[in-house]
Amino acid sequence: MLVDSHCHLDYYGEEEIEAVVARAVEAGVGRMVTIGVRMAQAETVKALSERFPQVWGTVGVHPQNAGEGPVATVDEIVALADHPRIVGIGESGLDYFYDKAPREAQQESFRHHIRACQRTGLPLAIHARDADDDIASILSEERESGGPFPALLHCFSSTRALAEKVVADGGYVSLSGILTFPKSEELRAIVADLPEDRLLVETDSPYLAPVPLRGKRNEPALVGHTAAVLAKVRGWEVAKAVDVTTRNFERLFTRCA
Repeated sequence: MLVDSHCHLDYYGEEEIEAVVARAVEAGVGRMVTIGVRMAQAETVKALSERFPQVWGTVGVHPQNAGEGPVATVDEIVALADHPRIVGIGESGLDYFYDKAPREAQQESFRHHIRACQRTGLPLAIHARDADDDIASILSEERESGGPFPALLHCFSSTRALAEKVVADGGYVSLSGILTFPKSEELRAIVADLPEDRLLVETDSPYLAPVPLRGKRNEPALVGHTAAVLAKVRGWEVAKAVDVTTRNFERLFTRCA
């Protein structure tokens, strides 16, 4: 059974969501985690997770949305996560590439999400884009002040240093269709060296469709392409990549193990 550890199912229209989930199940994707990006969107995430037995969810505020209003408090995030189908918090982190929100707001929001994870024990889905040094610093500072917390560096395309820092702190790294792109040689080299018990796969759909479907709209049914490239990078049979990433998912996302 494959797992898509990070997708955005609410980005699909109501007229197509049933077919999207059905195609995923037909492709052997037994579980999907649909991701929170705004506080107001949390109810939609919860509704999708209640509607489909294969779907679970997270709640949180994407760094690009962190400046749209008052930064969500730790208490507000914790309250949103109090639902049996919510298995994680985020996605949160820093995005200095687009800079759609003030960096101060992104950093404050990121810290609040980390503290919510420390309170709940739920894993944090980390978004990292052109901000590796600040992300690493905040992770260290919050860990030192508030204790450890489970985390997943989602859609990994960052530096070796950040991946190794997250893993050293007990976290995981999730691989998207970027792993399959022809110019991702450096990424594949990093992934080849990471511990196998810290690797997951995802689509980040509807974005980042994997080769050979790059440029088309992505969906959870396509996560197997990334798993196949992961297998090639690691010198595994595809079945092992599926087994390893699923077991790692269950170890991290304990609410849906």
